[in-house]
This record gives sequence, structure tokens and C-alpha cells, in this order.
Amino acid sequence: MQSRKIVIGIITIFTVLILSACTGANEEENTETESGTEENMDMKSNNNEMDMEESDTNEDMEGMDHSGMNHSSTGEVPEGLQKSDNPTYEVGSQAIIESDHMPGMKGAEATIVGAYDTTVYTVSYTPTTSGEPVENHKWVIHEEIEGAGEEPFEPGTEVTLNTDHMEGMNGADAVIDSAEETTVYMVDFVTTDTGDEVKNHKWVTESELSSVE
Repeated sequence: MQSRKIVIGIITIFTVLILSACTGANEEENTETESGTEENMDMKSNNNEMDMEESDTNEDMEGMDHSGMNHSSTGEVPEGLQKSDNPTYEVGSQAIIESDHMPGMKGAEATIVGAYDTTVYTVSYTPTTSGEPVENHKWVIHEEIEGAGEEPFEPGTEVTLNTDHMEGMNGADAVIDSAEETTVYMVDFVTTDTGDEVKNHKWVTESELSSVE
């Protein structure tokens, strides 16, 4: 009888040990699973943050997009715009464009079509076509602003644009970012990237041109 109790006791001890081992293994497996789940969640969170940052960058770039710009024009100028009497680059001469308002512009050799003395502005506005806001657009001249008088507008002034350099620009409400009295030029040039011919482009300032070597 006593031997039977001893056997039963031994079996009970082994059973307890086996159950304890199984419980420990399950807890370890659950811990690893939870850890893996947390790591996956962290990775997804990081990926989402990277996607959001990339989206913000793309939106910033869209804000400066000039793809809707009318590179060529009819050559007509606003009423009241005065021709320059003594421009640095005379009509019919050549100059190198140093600005990059649009792809294929920088480095192109331009022919001067017109030279005018005025005040040029960089402006920020939201297109009337409900597009993304455009900031620091170059250039709008004094005569292309609705109700412009003789005195130039000060930075921070709210105005209405009366020109169509870009889609949705005409009639748009804008804020003057900067103002500068200078000579502006209308130019013909061939783009350096696609070889497209641009006629009567408006506008390039005197500081954005250099002499042909």
C-alpha cells in the first residue's frame, strides 16, 4: 500500500513538472508573438510617417509648379507700359538667360524682343481654377495688376492680378511678396531640354540676363 502511494506521489510530481514546463513554453511563445506584433506596428508607423513626409514634399513642389505657365505670348503688352530708353540689352541683341522659372530656360540664348522700365513683383496667390496655392511667382509687372496707379505697391499689399501667365492667374487675388524697379525684357529663346521654340516670353529681369561671350 505504501509503495502504491509512493508511485502515485512520483507520478503527481512528474505531472506538475510537465505542466509547468508547458506553461512556461506557452508564456515565452506569447511574449515572442507580442514582441513581433509590436515590432510590426512600429515598422508600419515608421512607414506611414515616411509616406506622409513624402506627400508633404510633393505638395510643396506642386506649390511651385510652373508647368501651367504660358511660355509664349502674342507679344502684346499692357497699356501704359513704357519702353526703356537705354536698356542694357537692346532690342534685337542676344543674351544668356540665368533664371530657371521653368525647365529648359536656364542657360538658353535669348533674343531681346522688348525692353521696358517698370516695377516687377513676386506674388503669392491661389488660382481661380481652385488649384494649389502658388508662392513667390516671378514675375508680375505693375501694369498687370488691376487698378494700378503711378505708385508701386508695397510688399504685403493685397491685389488682383490682371494677366494670364499661368492658368487660373487672371482675376486671382494675390499678395505682393517683393517689389523692384528695374528693366524687364520680353525674349525669344529655344529651351535647352526639349528644343522647343518660345516666342515673346514675359518676363525676364535685367539681373537674370548675362552677356553672350
